[in-house]
Amino acid sequence: MADRAYSYPQNVPGRYFVDEQCIDCDLCSETAECNFARSDEGHAYVKKQPETPEELHQCETARNSCPVEAIGCDEGEK
Repeated sequence: MADRAYSYPQNVPGRYFVDEQCIDCDLCSETAECNFARSDEGHAYVKKQPETPEELHQCETARNSCPVEAIGCDEGEK
């Protein structure tokens, strides 16, 4: 499970984040291309928090599909 304490500084502030468990498989950026990107350092990060129901669904799909559970979500945040 992703841990906010180990999240990458490139993540934009908000509900979703990627932490140091990321293996740079690119699944999240393929699933939610508006919200996730790959860094030059070899990991994904949240470039934009979801703003629409479709983006929210895509982010949840990416989170649930992450093979190493590197995508976290703070349920209380928007």
